[in-house]
Amino acid sequence: MSQAEDPARVARKQSAHQVTVEDVRQLMGASTPHFALQLRERIANLIAGLPADHPARVEGEREIARLERLGFTGEVRGQPGEQGERPLPSLDGSAFERG
Repeated sequence: MSQAEDPARVARKQSAHQVTVEDVRQLMGASTPHFALQLRERIANLIAGLPADHPARVEGEREIARLERLGFTGEVRGQPGEQGERPLPSLDGSAFERG
């Protein structure tokens, strides 16, 4: 994932911290486990220096927590199988450790 930023967003950040909640939401986008930790860092950089009660910082910190959970635990999909069915392998990587 590129670390390049939207020039307009960078300009807003550099001009008296005019970062908006929409700026944070644009970075959140459709986040996946694969890119969660990179997105977390980009949001952290965006909200750095904002006051604790700034709406963009509040939204950013909430999203950072979600991205950390997503990045470290992955995502779980589907329902448990029917009785007697073999379960699908876990998404946590343990199924690949058997070699």
